[in-house]
Amino acid sequence: MTYHLREIKRGVFGHASKITEEHEEFLEALEQGNPVMALVELTDIIGAIEAYAVQNHAITLDELINMKNATKRAFESKTRIPK
Repeated sequence: MTYHLREIKRGVFGHASKITEEHEEFLEALEQGNPVMALVELTDIIGAIEAYAVQNHAITLDELINMKNATKRAFESKTRIPK
């Protein structure tokens, strides 16, 4: 038995399927009521996103964070409105 109580399909590192796997593990950790495990899974999601971005788009995690910050600024300045 692993940390997870239900079977979660394995993804391939560097592919979108790995992001999906880590997201499913995050949700399953929440279902278990295990916030520490959920936070660990969030770090795994970040790693999976980083690998996907670098391997498939030659974009670094820092560049993704820069774009995230630009989006945040747009929402904070009300130039972008949430749906």
